[in-house]
Amino acid sequence: MVVKHYDVIVVGSGSGAAIVDAALSHDMSVALVEKDQPGGTCPNVGCIPSKMLVAPADRVMEIEEARNMGLVASVERVDWPAIMGRMRDVRRENQEHMQDALNHAPSLDYYHGIAHFIDKATLEVDGTHLSGKTIYLVAGVRPSIPPIEGLDKVDYLTNENVFDLEEQPRSIIIVGGGYIASEFAHFFAAMGTRVTIVGRNTRLVPQEDTEVSELLKERLSERMLIHTHAEAIRVVRSGTELILTARDLDNCQTFEAHGEALLVAAGRTSNADLLEVEKAGVRVDRHGFIQVDKYLRTSNPNIWTFGDITGRHMYKHAANREAIYAWHNSQNEEKVAMHFGAMPSAVFTWPQIASIGLREKDIRPDQHVHIGRAYYADVAKGMAMGVQYGFAKALVDGKSGRILGFHIIGPEASTLIQEVINVMARRGTVEDIDAGLHIHPAMPELVLTALGNAMHIH
Repeated sequence: MVVKHYDVIVVGSGSGAAIVDAALSHDMSVALVEKDQPGGTCPNVGCIPSKMLVAPADRVMEIEEARNMGLVASVERVDWPAIMGRMRDVRRENQEHMQDALNHAPSLDYYHGIAHFIDKATLEVDGTHLSGKTIYLVAGVRPSIPPIEGLDKVDYLTNENVFDLEEQPRSIIIVGGGYIASEFAHFFAAMGTRVTIVGRNTRLVPQEDTEVSELLKERLSERMLIHTHAEAIRVVRSGTELILTARDLDNCQTFEAHGEALLVAAGRTSNADLLEVEKAGVRVDRHGFIQVDKYLRTSNPNIWTFGDITGRHMYKHAANREAIYAWHNSQNEEKVAMHFGAMPSAVFTWPQIASIGLREKDIRPDQHVHIGRAYYADVAKGMAMGVQYGFAKALVDGKSGRILGFHIIGPEASTLIQEVINVMARRGTVEDIDAGLHIHPAMPELVLTALGNAMHIH
């Protein structure tokens, strides 16, 4: 058996590309393995193309809500080919740029295929055997497909192939209630597609603060039909329509949902099984995600892992930060522990959601936490914008004033929360934010008001 030997092998070209760049800058021989398009999830089937669809959906909602300020306007028509074409053009340009960079990188061998281990230091890719001194597994996740009777007999969409839709469906059923389901529900509804959500959890976006989740469901329910705490049982095609039978888990009654298309957004599955990591002595948890220590090292001391495949924080910004630590720790005797602290996140629905840190339902009995809320209409800019919903919610340590959590639902939530993220990264307090003058009238006053209400500061 002929084996090609490398200093570094990276499986996954998303945030794994940072490892490739670092290794090449140190004149190491590098093999990069990717089973899909270069760049991984984010530029191909995740962050970038999805937000390119959310953006026009947001414009539709802004036009519809302009009546709150006395403007009567409407969208004349939705140019589906133009919206999808714009997204695909950008995606294709990114792919071509990344592929060109891979083709011209010195000391880099690129393998396009599915890798799997044959022993603790050797991978096989389409018959080629690769051995690495240090291996980084950054192979991500794929859509989790629930056991719905008949699903294998019908065509259905996931977050991966939904971007290939040529024609706009007049109606769509979305199985799932997380951030992927909610964002696509917002997009399709804004485009004029009739949307039905069937989610198994008791709440939409269950990872969010309860009040935030409840308001999102209330707002989206004005535009679509939402079933939470419901289990999809079977699906059949009848002519041009799909019929999904589901069970209400509260009363055990069944009901039907009808749609021209079906989108399955019911969670994520680790790609560790495709890698056959057990042959390398790499342990996984009961859900199949790779286990790592605080230094991002696996149970095999020569294999390091980060990103979605660990199942911890499935965000691109988290994986990018992990890449820095994984590289340092794998190359130096002195290790630095990876501490995320409070992980920020956003859901690009309408209304938009952003959050970081402690949620109200997670407060322990021994914690002395002050909670403050501020509605968009409580601050001058929000009132001027005619925002009739949405709020910020602050959770603050009652003794030290340290900010423990912050949640926003409403316009530009992901932007407004950034100053809180920056302060929380330093374990900062309300005073750290209050120290800086906030422009009046501007929306960041929403953050200051919520914090002030938590500490009874006015």
